[in-house]
Amino acid sequence: MDQAELSSVCVFCGSSDAADPAYLAAAADLGRAIAAARLKLIYGGGGVGLMGACAIAAHEAGGEVLGIIPNFLKIKERRLDVVETITVDSMHERKMIMFERSDSFIVLPGGIGTLEEIVELLSWRRLDLHFKPVVFYSPDGFWEPLFHLFQHTVDSRFTPPDFMHSYVTVSRIEDIIPALRSVTSVGKLAPDMTTDQV
Repeated sequence: MDQAELSSVCVFCGSSDAADPAYLAAAADLGRAIAAARLKLIYGGGGVGLMGACAIAAHEAGGEVLGIIPNFLKIKERRLDVVETITVDSMHERKMIMFERSDSFIVLPGGIGTLEEIVELLSWRRLDLHFKPVVFYSPDGFWEPLFHLFQHTVDSRFTPPDFMHSYVTVSRIEDIIPALRSVTSVGKLAPDMTTDQV
């Protein structure tokens, strides 16, 4: 797939309304940028925290938005009914649909749930199950401890050195979309892999 053909992007981020207001504002800025770039936003389906701020802003800017939310989180994460939303039975199903519907991924600040999503995504990348662009937004070095841990696993010879090229990091919202388009390899799920294998 050529970079000009990118049509959708999945955003992984925090769902806490208690997050730093600067992060919430940045998420809204990203939503508007995604809409302006005419990319479909794929996200976790809630109306809270950074994910809600991003989705609402993208929707209000005229962008196409698809949410995927497990049934048991519809109340807690305040399902966003103003956008197209798919309700599923499990977190696994949620993540698989988000993966399948997305050409690329953006990671904003978040907590343990965001960590779980991105570690699985990068693990699939490590196994050559996909080659989709992954961009971290790391304001003020937010994700640096995680990157140091990745490097530690490389230094300890548990992870190959080329893993460190599996993602791109930016510190400004306006650099995210250009970074997505600058990544040279975009791919889909490996052809011999079914959703049951993930």
